[in-house]
Amino acid sequence: MKKNRYPILVFGITAFTALTILLWKPLTGFASDPAGLREWIRSTGILGGIIFGILNILQVIFAIIPGAPFEIAAGYIFGILPGTLLCDATMTLASVLVFLLVRKFGMKFVELFIPRKQIENIHFLNNTKKAQTILFLFFLIPATPKDVITYLAGLTKLSLKSWIFICFVGRFPAILLTALSGSALGESRYEIVVAVIIIFALCYIWGMKFYRKWNVTEK
Repeated sequence: MKKNRYPILVFGITAFTALTILLWKPLTGFASDPAGLREWIRSTGILGGIIFGILNILQVIFAIIPGAPFEIAAGYIFGILPGTLLCDATMTLASVLVFLLVRKFGMKFVELFIPRKQIENIHFLNNTKKAQTILFLFFLIPATPKDVITYLAGLTKLSLKSWIFICFVGRFPAILLTALSGSALGESRYEIVVAVIIIFALCYIWGMKFYRKWNVTEK
């Protein structure tokens, strides 16, 4: 697997770079002219949704890239429900791809993207009997390291069908709230944005306590 490490990384980085160059001008104008970005993507029709979806898939595969900005942008550009479904579907697709690759190549593939020290810090998956329930709760709660967990899920005995359910249904509420805040920004309804931020802050505090509790318990 080591001999394949650099081709895989080069391919991924090249793909992400090419899409970034393609979208560089509209993306850099987002802060100063968000409405212009929205109209530009909408004017491209289905192509804009496809490009956005590919970028969202890549941010899951390259776990260091945060997903929240994509979810906010999706709500702002495509609307609450379409943006939520676009993000959820593409993130689930990426998670399934990672899951299958890990199943095929094992820990060596995981280490291409996740440092071993970070892998060793996640202990809750040692409990195979409760792995499915724990994974679902982790995906349901905002702020837990979902992209890192995505790589480790393939090392468990979890079925592909269960994994698809966990990814799509578990992520949905948090993505919906984030897309709602993006849509609210577009309508200048800042009270909704503030409410979502407060909800996420509370969920973050509780979620990290939950995450640390299970990691300690499963050591």
